[in-house]
This record gives sequence, C-alpha cells and structure tokens, in this order.
Amino acid sequence: MTSLLRFEEVALRRGGRLLFEELEFTLGAGEALQVTGPNGSGKSSLIRLAAGLLRPQHGRVERSPLALADDNLALDADLPLGRALSFWGGDVPRAMEALGIAHLAEVPVRLLSSGQAKRAALARVVASGAPLWLLDEPLNALDGDGAERVGQIIADHLRNGGAILAASHQPLPSEPPRLELGA
Repeated sequence: MTSLLRFEEVALRRGGRLLFEELEFTLGAGEALQVTGPNGSGKSSLIRLAAGLLRPQHGRVERSPLALADDNLALDADLPLGRALSFWGGDVPRAMEALGIAHLAEVPVRLLSSGQAKRAALARVVASGAPLWLLDEPLNALDGDGAERVGQIIADHLRNGGAILAASHQPLPSEPPRLELGA
C-alpha cells in the first residue's frame, strides 16, 4: 500500500510546551484519521505539521501532494466566488456543485456567510485533485445539508483512493479511526 502521509517518531513543541511526542501513524489510499482532544491539545498544530507549515522538534513527516482547509479561507475576498476558486485550478464547477454552492458563483467572497465560506474552502480542496486532504474542523459553521455534503465528499474521496487527516470536535460522518491528543 502506498503511503500518502507518514509520521515517524514525531514530537512537536509550541510556545515552550510539548504537545505530543513519539507520534507515529500512516495513512494510505482510502484511509482517514480523525484527530480529537481538548482545546489546546495540538489538533490544529498537527494539521499544520502535516501540511508542512510547521516543523517537528523531532521525527519525520512524509506527505503526498495535499490540499488544506483550515481557518484561512485562501480566497480573494473581492472576487466572485467562482473566479476566486478558479485561481486554485481544478474542476471548480463540480466541486461547487458537490458542496451546494454553485448558485453563489457570482457572489463576492466577502459577502458569504460563515457556512458558505466553509463550503467554499472545502470546494477548493475538492477541486484541487490532491490525494491527501487535511481538514481542520470541517463541520464548523455548517448546517445539516452542509454536514451531509461533507460526508459525501469524504466518502467519495476515500473511495477514489484519497486519504484524509481531519481534526474535529464533532464526529465525522464516515466515523474514521480516532487519534486522541492530550489524553
């Protein structure tokens, strides 16, 4: 099995505090892992480490091409949503349809509600075609329809050989195995 994400004996220290050490896991095609734990336990830091935005204090992280959805929307607020997403490339119309936001293509990003912005961030990830998705709190701000759509895109991505590392306080629709931080 091809590894899309591998952590080997990883330790991370932030703000002078050791968040975790000797962390090891591998995600292959079709696999997902949900990171849980109390606030401040390092869930978002783990996602940023997996993305290459942080460096481990110790150990090694190997990753495939990836797409990240976190608190940073990464879309030009002044552009219409469709054009802003097109900047990142990929199959934007299909991704917008999958997240139920195709009707918002001409709406400036700055006018999106929190839930619509979350859907837009996830559409950017879907459109990317990246085999590895890193999702930080993917269900925040979503209504029931949005959560159902997230469940569907997760299932489709895993079925098509992708892998997902998601940090969330809320149970994910696919109920992947969990890694509890700060326990």
